[in-house]
Formats: sequence, structure tokens, C-alpha cells
Amino acid sequence: MAWSAETDGGSVMTDPTVVVRDVRVRYHSPSSDAAAMRAVSPATRVFLRATGQQPKVDVDALKGVSLVARAGESIGILGRNGSGKSTLLRIIAGLETPLTGSVMARSTPVLLGVNAALVPDLPGERNVILGCLAMGLSKAQARELLPEVVELAGIGKAIYRPMKTYSSGMASRLRFAIAAAANPDILLIDEALSTGDAAFKERSERKMAELRKAAGTVFIVSHAAQTIEEMCSRAIWLMEGEIIGDGPGPEIAHDYRWWSWNITKNEFAKADEILARCREKWAPREPIIADPELYKRQPRHALNV
Repeated sequence: MAWSAETDGGSVMTDPTVVVRDVRVRYHSPSSDAAAMRAVSPATRVFLRATGQQPKVDVDALKGVSLVARAGESIGILGRNGSGKSTLLRIIAGLETPLTGSVMARSTPVLLGVNAALVPDLPGERNVILGCLAMGLSKAQARELLPEVVELAGIGKAIYRPMKTYSSGMASRLRFAIAAAANPDILLIDEALSTGDAAFKERSERKMAELRKAAGTVFIVSHAAQTIEEMCSRAIWLMEGEIIGDGPGPEIAHDYRWWSWNITKNEFAKADEILARCREKWAPREPIIADPELYKRQPRHALNV
């Protein structure tokens, strides 16, 4: 993480784009655990069994996560399935409300995946227009961006076919191209870059470099360490809703890859050593935000309450 200055009280950051403060997210999730069934009242137990339902338990998806992103950063978020990666992106995007904590952003983050605006029965060309309109662009701007979107997605004449005929990879590439073509200040990408070939990978890297050069901030969620290592200047390792480490992309990705390898080999003692070392070396630091304007912003999630 880049910092502008050092003080006795901590590091000072002068150009934050996203500030996440002590965010906690809790879901009520169905559970087949016998202990969960025993924990409910007898009457509830009878009702659940009669209706074929399962009792719900509290699942903490994020446990006091804090981070600060700045202009020009590409931040990878690493972690296994269920670690809280996608939940963190949705919180930053303002699509979910945390149990506690807050999120502030200098501009509206764009979460890759404008699925709500896209219509499978319509051709890709029409869906590009709809996706751009959903991000606040005019119809004229959307039509102007169409050739760029087609080139970035690499789907050629398929742009004139209904989206329901696309493979999952083609659809993911088109969603990325739509979101990136709008040149958002803050772009959130969830696992989309693993769906393309080498040519798409090169085009997407070039596009993200353009966004960063224009002082944009890019978040990339992945469980593939190589993707983060190659594309991100900074990485955050999440495990069970907590940040294990926050540091340079290549170093965090290396630790994560080595930890994963040891887990698959049942070398749990070595894996624990890697975790402890990463926690010690790359523990998140609480910065001093020298940006009064950002504090005037409503928390992202407050806009959706």
C-alpha cells in the first residue's frame, strides 16, 4: 500500500478512493447440522420437520474488515470459496448493508456484472446499450462505445446473436467489456478474468492499465494466485471473513499459493507457519485519512437502506 507520509500516530493517506471501516456482515443460513435443530424450540422443530425446512444459523461472512484503497491501485482479493471475497465487493458496491461498520467511496463503484440490466433473449448489441444505460451513460454514448466493447470482449459477429446462445465465458467477457468501457473511477471485478483465452487476458490487462493510469481503482476477486500476481500491485488475503495479510500483490499471492499447496498435501503445520508469517509481516495498518471531503460522503450502504 502506498502512503503519502508518516506521523507518530500512523500513516497518512491523502487520496483515498474507498474506505472500509470495521465492516461486519452476518447471514442467516439454513443448516443441516443436528446441533442447529436441537437449538430451536420444540414447536419450531416440529414445524421445520413438517415443512421440510432446515433451521437457520448465523454465519459471519466478514468479521471487522477495514481497508483503504487509493487512486491508481489494482487490488487483488484472494481467498478460498466462502472466505468473504464476493461479499466484500458487494458491500463496497453498496448492494448489501453491513451489520456494523461503514463504506465510503469517492465515486460510485461499478461492480462487474450488470446482470439485472441484461436480457438473455436480446442480442449482445442491445444488451451493450442496456448495460451502458444501467451505468448512467446516454444511448448515444453507449452506441459510440459499442465497437470498443465488441473488440475488448472478442466475440465478433456473436454480438448480433441472443445472449442466451453465448457460452458462460463469452457472457463474462461481454460483461467485463461493458463495465470497463465506461471507464469507471472504481471498478469491481469478481472472478471474470479467468474465463478468457490469452488474447482476452492481454486485452483486459491493457484496459485495466488504462483505468489505473487515469487514476482509477480496480478491485479483482479471485482464488487464482497467478491472476492476482500478474495483474495486481496490491493484494488482500481473506480467510473466514478476516484479513490475513494486506501487501504487495506478488508477495501475498506467493504466500497464498504456497499455503494452498501445503493444505492440499495435508502439510497443515507448514500451512499454519505461512499464515502466522503473513499475519505478522502484512497485518493491515489503520491509516489517518487526510481527506475531509471523503468524510462528507454518505456510507455506500446508506444509499440503499
